[in-house]
Amino acid sequence: MQQKQLNIELRSKTGKGISRQLRNADMIPGVVYGKGMDPMPISVRYRDMKDALAGEGGHNNLITLQGGGALDQAMVIVSDIQSDPLKGTYRHVDLHRINMNEKLRLTVPVLLKGTSAGVKEGGLLDFAHHELHVECLPCDIPDNIEVDITSLKIGQSVHAGEIKPKEGVKILDNPKTALVNILGRAVEEPEAE
Repeated sequence: MQQKQLNIELRSKTGKGISRQLRNADMIPGVVYGKGMDPMPISVRYRDMKDALAGEGGHNNLITLQGGGALDQAMVIVSDIQSDPLKGTYRHVDLHRINMNEKLRLTVPVLLKGTSAGVKEGGLLDFAHHELHVECLPCDIPDNIEVDITSLKIGQSVHAGEIKPKEGVKILDNPKTALVNILGRAVEEPEAE
């Protein structure tokens, strides 16, 4: 888990027109919310937001806010980020203020390690679930959860209940959920004479 810093500015005006003006000035409108506080509208430089999400942790990076009056030095995590479907640019960001002593529920990417023995024999890899839902303290957020698939043969699977995350991390998915399956060989069509 990586810790990043993000410069923010509080804003007093909200609405479509203001949001459009911010985006034209290479800024992203956003809001910070959390337990025991009123939502606070903010604006963030586009490049700063990109830097805060860079690295393996991505949306799960812990971010320390810089500036913003009462929000200065507050620890947040990205709750939601809206992107333009055509340009891929960020349009709006929701930041959730967190308490370092309270557990969070979030999704963590699954990373496959190795090449399956079944795939080497001609089987097909079915990577069914690319994320796991976990619960942990903010300081224990894993960048990803590695699943070693080198010993998997055709017809075998890895289920969520078989994953042993690091200490302090609890997997919330159904233990019977299949993450990875090695399917049988593809049937070859006989050649037409």
